Amino acid sequence: MTTAFYPGSFDPMTNGHLDVLVQALNVAEKLIVAIGIHPGKAPMFSFEERAELIRSSLTEVLPAKAANLSVVSFDRLVVDAARANGASLLIRGLRDGTDLDYEMQMAGMNRQMAPDIQTVFLPAGVATRPITGTLVRQIAAMGGDVSAFVPATVLKALNAKLKR
Repeated sequence: MTTAFYPGSFDPMTNGHLDVLVQALNVAEKLIVAIGIHPGKAPMFSFEERAELIRSSLTEVLPAKAANLSVVSFDRLVVDAARANGASLLIRGLRDGTDLDYEMQMAGMNRQMAPDIQTVFLPAGVATRPITGTLVRQIAAMGGDVSAFVPATVLKALNAKLKR
């Protein structure tokens, strides 16, 4: 069984993340979404909240594959976390050329450290390319409508978090 590891902050889960997640489940039988935990950062959503939003978002769009998804946290090198979780593929989403330049550098470094883990780039769909978690948080915090950028379950959680 091929296991893929999809790392990120997912704060919050966006339609872009969901697009890549669905694609990853077409590449691998099992997908581990790995939420990076950084002690110096204060995320909008806790690890537990993000994990639940990821699970519920996938269940809404692809219920038949929900059992193939697990969510873990990590606070070390991505390749070490991937290896510890039995993954042989590292999933990275690409929105544009800037992402590609950065991700190619990371893929090269990761391959040097872990030649047994293959990086797989998955392109964002046209509708999700401009979406970033940072922009979603900023727009939502300023009272903007982010319903086109996040799954319905995430929109509900954002509104509750921002007391709307």
